[in-house]
Amino acid sequence: MAVAAEVVGRNPNDVRLIAVSKNFPVSDLEEAYRCGQVSFGENRVQELQEKWRGSAHLDIEIDWHFVGMLQRNKVRFIIGKVSLIHSVGSIRLIRTIERLAAQEDIVQDVLLQVNISGEETKQGFDPEQVEDALLQCCECPHVRVRGFMTMAPHYEDPEKARPVFSQLRELRDKLIFHRIAPDLSELSMGMTNDFEVAIEEGATMIRIGSAIFGDRYT
Repeated sequence: MAVAAEVVGRNPNDVRLIAVSKNFPVSDLEEAYRCGQVSFGENRVQELQEKWRGSAHLDIEIDWHFVGMLQRNKVRFIIGKVSLIHSVGSIRLIRTIERLAAQEDIVQDVLLQVNISGEETKQGFDPEQVEDALLQCCECPHVRVRGFMTMAPHYEDPEKARPVFSQLRELRDKLIFHRIAPDLSELSMGMTNDFEVAIEEGATMIRIGSAIFGDRYT
């Protein structure tokens, strides 16, 4: 991470590592935490709930992130438990988060997921929908959009993912320039196979699983 940041003159401290612990037990999270890792991401609501309860019995304070596809009927199980929801990809989901966050009297930080690659298998807003989504978020005082998230197609050559990451950064910069949103500081992009390219293109968060924990348990 540090090398990739320094290649383009960035401060390595400006990039945060989200350790994606899907299918790994709380004991593995605790070991990583003891090594200095604080932020962990889960992409299944039930697994996040179980680990949230499990970690509560340990002498650790985890910064939880939800990074997977989120169904509206599952929002109530993670609201207020995670510092950031990375995968908000519809207006209906924004409205649901707003309603439940209002009930809890909290402000939930989120990222809008943007389908830069245009793959049908990917969730998220089309790039041309993002400005309208941000404007609608202005009507939701209990939802705070901190930036964007995207997933690039899996390529053997990570250089092929570079245009996806650069396009998300350019979209963010354009919206800031036109003052569509006051704070879009976060770009969550890059995984084990392509995180170095993502950092070079401006990622502030990378989501890494297997490079930290190894092959996933079945």
